Amino acid sequence: MLLNRRQFMQIMAVASAAGLLPQKIFARQASDLYDVPNFGQVRLLHITDTHAQLLPLYYREPHINLGFDSMQGQVPHLVGKALLKQAGIAENTPEAHAFTYLNFSDAAQQYGKVGGFAHLASLVKQLRDGYGREKTLLLDGGDTWQGSGTAYWTRGQDMVGACNLLGVDVMTGHWEFTYLAEEVLKNLQAFKGEFVAQNITVREEAYLFEGKPVYDEQTGHAFKPYTIKTLNGIRVAIVGQAFPYTPIANPARFIPDWTFGIQDKAMQSLVNEIRAKEKPELVVVISHNGMDVDLKMATQVTGIDVILGGHTHDGVPKPVEVKNTQGTTLVCNAGSNGKFLGVLDFAISDGKVKGYQYRLLPVFANLLPADKDMQAYIDQARAPYLDKLTEKLATTDTLLYRRGNFNGTFDQLICNALRQQHDAQIALSPGFRWGTSILSGQAITMENVLDQTCITYPETYRREMTGSEIKLILEDVCDNLFNPDPYRQQGGDMVRVGGLNYVCDPTAGMNQRISNLTLDDGTALDMEKRYPVAGWATVGSQAEGKPIWDIVAEYLRAEKVVKIEKVNMPKLQHVENNLGFDE
Repeated sequence: MLLNRRQFMQIMAVASAAGLLPQKIFARQASDLYDVPNFGQVRLLHITDTHAQLLPLYYREPHINLGFDSMQGQVPHLVGKALLKQAGIAENTPEAHAFTYLNFSDAAQQYGKVGGFAHLASLVKQLRDGYGREKTLLLDGGDTWQGSGTAYWTRGQDMVGACNLLGVDVMTGHWEFTYLAEEVLKNLQAFKGEFVAQNITVREEAYLFEGKPVYDEQTGHAFKPYTIKTLNGIRVAIVGQAFPYTPIANPARFIPDWTFGIQDKAMQSLVNEIRAKEKPELVVVISHNGMDVDLKMATQVTGIDVILGGHTHDGVPKPVEVKNTQGTTLVCNAGSNGKFLGVLDFAISDGKVKGYQYRLLPVFANLLPADKDMQAYIDQARAPYLDKLTEKLATTDTLLYRRGNFNGTFDQLICNALRQQHDAQIALSPGFRWGTSILSGQAITMENVLDQTCITYPETYRREMTGSEIKLILEDVCDNLFNPDPYRQQGGDMVRVGGLNYVCDPTAGMNQRISNLTLDDGTALDMEKRYPVAGWATVGSQAEGKPIWDIVAEYLRAEKVVKIEKVNMPKLQHVENNLGFDE
């Protein structure tokens, strides 16, 4: 159902009068937030990194998102008030809550949850119908099939159905490839849109001698590299850029026949070919590189009008205009968890882009009606698992969150559970950027635990490691996070630790960033001594312990009330003036 301004105002007035919404939200949002004026001839709608979150949720943005060298003081490495100032967003507004961590708990209580596919569906319909469906595309940057219990149990099929109902036209991927290759292909057969990825090829021996499927035997592409859509008489090329480091950051054993990579030269050749052969007026790359990588790619590859990016979960209110030898490429990133919808309109004449209008809209569940068809689908998809999902495991007396370059409180909870359940001195937990937030005083359900841990390689381990081995792990992940060359960054945040403290200088060179490692009792870590270490999510050989969600659930059932008394946050050096750091 399309709501006009008058109908929208009426709904907001009723909600406000009933005490369902604060007056500030009603006044601000009803007048402006979802009233996006039409511009140009083509509208692109962009979602990314929804991580299988079908329901509205809380999601705290980071207070630490450090950038260095050319990226210092630049988006996406701005947090808090620095980000608001750059974007021209007033403090203490719904937008300030959506884009920053500031006053998160109080603001979350005031403005309510964000996202939810039923509410997102209503906004998508409003923006497509108001502009003209024949003039719009809905693009999905990937990380869509993973991140929830229902996605895990259905092997991503619940999200394929939800995306079909949402009307996704084109997508690319990353965590999609943590299912088995045959499951990926089965899901794509059920997907009504198109999947594109110019940087995934099938190993030659796999399709020549083993009969593995290949999209194009001449090029070796595993999937369609691009597609052409005609909107309002405008030819639009959409090129896919899947996550380039999938076999390194995730288990290669699930997809042994596919190769990945950034593939700048191949991308440039493809864009040149598309420009010459297809004569598009607009060239779009839907990317899962991560924003820093997209910004570099925009300087290296010419002929791209816009890169709609994902992977690093950066909610960036305004596009970055990147100059290269042939013109300007816009770089956008649309956050995560279904929390935002990017709206990009282009004015095109004489075969070229003449102007654009961009909005990154927060999806406030209190401000958007739930689409009935999508809500019915969600209820049906969840029904077989509802008893397990809604099991109350404990209550938290502190805000639980993950996102940030270093330890979050939910990550600390996971580390505490690993140490206790595996009788270990030290715990290591991956720096994943997905995972929802829970407000203080709320119940922690099994669904909440699955939202933080649900991957296809969840097995835990307990093993002996020397101090030097532990330091090497920290150094390696730190270099991945803070390497000055974006092409050497794989996304994600720093490995989380439990029972261990250290000093980190992100500005130092490789193998020189980590120092002064101590146990929680203050004892210095002996580089030669062996320590019992617990962890999960091994990328190489499969571990043999219980799934991480069972470990955390057992811990929570025993604890009943979660108290995070200490977060193993490292002491940071040389970040005092970094606009990606708020203490």
